[in-house]
Amino acid sequence: MGVAWPCVVYAMSIMLNAVVQHTNAALSAETLKLIAEANESGPYLGLVIPNSFEMDPLLQSPDFTSTNLIIDFSGRRFRFGTIAEKKVILVMTGLAMINAGITTQLLLSLFNIEGVVHYGIAGNANPDLHLADVVIPQYWAHTALWNWQRYGNGPDDELPLESQGDYTREIGYLKFANYTVNVTDGSSYDNLLNNIWYQPEEVFPVDGTPEQREHAFWVPVDPFYYEISKKLEDLELEGCLNSTTCLSQTPRVARVQRGTSASIYLDNAAYRDFIYDKFNITPVDMESASVALICLQQNVPFIVIRALSDLAGGGSADSNEADTFITLASNNSVTVLLEFVKQLSAASASTVSLSSIQLQVV
Repeated sequence: MGVAWPCVVYAMSIMLNAVVQHTNAALSAETLKLIAEANESGPYLGLVIPNSFEMDPLLQSPDFTSTNLIIDFSGRRFRFGTIAEKKVILVMTGLAMINAGITTQLLLSLFNIEGVVHYGIAGNANPDLHLADVVIPQYWAHTALWNWQRYGNGPDDELPLESQGDYTREIGYLKFANYTVNVTDGSSYDNLLNNIWYQPEEVFPVDGTPEQREHAFWVPVDPFYYEISKKLEDLELEGCLNSTTCLSQTPRVARVQRGTSASIYLDNAAYRDFIYDKFNITPVDMESASVALICLQQNVPFIVIRALSDLAGGGSADSNEADTFITLASNNSVTVLLEFVKQLSAASASTVSLSSIQLQVV
């Protein structure tokens, strides 16, 4: 005879509490109890949010209903609520890749999560898109894991440890000498910084063999989530900061091929053009690829929604300062997030109804 789920949760709580007390860790008995009780009401859709200015519009939205349950752990605050009858957990990561990775892992380790939606603002590398547009990439990559080649070596020279499978030349490289300026026509030139080669991440899947690595560069979002996002392309977005300041073009939702992340604030037109030409990148940010890689490792569905707050490095007819349009971009990202969750909730309800019909027929 099986053991009832609440009994299992209670037993696990007792064991975890004993371990925590023994190791003097931060997870208290009260926190363990709250986590166990919360998980009995799951599963939840995890909403992973970089910063407060991106989270506040959601907290203030009438479409979000808070349950007033908050669980604080390890410097993170997990807020519980519902959107369109979909149970959600909100958590803010803070800036950049490490914070985003730690927060996403905590979310997936502590709570009963059915999927993850990461949203916020981003820089833009795509000249065909504009400020306050909201983009939904199909693939994400971390583009700041490099093998920096020593001066004197070139594309035909094997990288250190390449033969052992640690590094590769398959993805490609950036040659710094290609961006030298003030050179006399016809003169040859070089750069001591030489070349950087882009590298895939090491991934250790939750259902794989421990310590047996795999590699991933382009991480795809969940195909079901991405298909649902197609329904958002006609969504109306806000194009004005106030009654006197409006964008020259009405923002729109666009599904795009690729986005990239690094713990680097990109405000350089030359590099922006390079990654767009080489990788067909649209959004550039500091967190999304980290969320993608954690979800890949943990085998959890995810999708990323990013509103474009500036053209990285400038160059548009509109002002490109992120702080000018941060509010507008943040609000548009929340508008798209809310509609996505509504569509996901409706799709989930339809699936449940269809399953019930099939069971009755059988």
